[in-house]
Amino acid sequence: MPLQNRVNPTGTIESIPARGTFMGNRGVLHNSKKEVRHLFKNKAWITCLLEFKGRQRELMSPGLYTELFFFDEVTAFAAGHRPCAECRRARYNEFRDAWGIANNREGDSVVRAPQMDGILHVERIGDGQKVTWLHSLADLPHGTMFQVGNESYAVCDQELVKWSFEGYSAAKKEDLPETVDVLTPRSVVNVFKSGFRPEFHPTAIS
Repeated sequence: MPLQNRVNPTGTIESIPARGTFMGNRGVLHNSKKEVRHLFKNKAWITCLLEFKGRQRELMSPGLYTELFFFDEVTAFAAGHRPCAECRRARYNEFRDAWGIANNREGDSVVRAPQMDGILHVERIGDGQKVTWLHSLADLPHGTMFQVGNESYAVCDQELVKWSFEGYSAAKKEDLPETVDVLTPRSVVNVFKSGFRPEFHPTAIS
């Protein structure tokens, strides 16, 4: 049985053998038996590189953060994660600067990680459940994920793709409703609208 460490676009953590292209964490979620007992432990939900400075350790080591894995960056953003400021510093800076243009409600000259994390936390989860919001499908920007029934989809440039842990497949707009439940947090969608482009897995464009 694979470890429970694969994250889907709703932010749920599942036991799936499929590998991811990014890692991340939300704090220490597991117990001594490597069983996940918490959905999160802090508001800093981050997305990391799979490898950084040769660091290695056993997955779900006692007392250390729970390693989570994402199919791609688009999935991680939908789940409510942001780029790590250490191992993905350049990407974090790019996202932070775009956030400052799209979401700087206080008019601060510099947007800091705790500000983003606080807003993201409200937008991604409420009462232990994923927060979604209704929006016209036609007006969603590249990289936005949404849900129809129990299936997750994404906008990839001018096309729509259906998500799974194994890869994306083509989807037809005419088969989907005009208004959809958006999974990607509002503030992140604003960032996408400003021109920031999240990274898709190659199966989305093959």
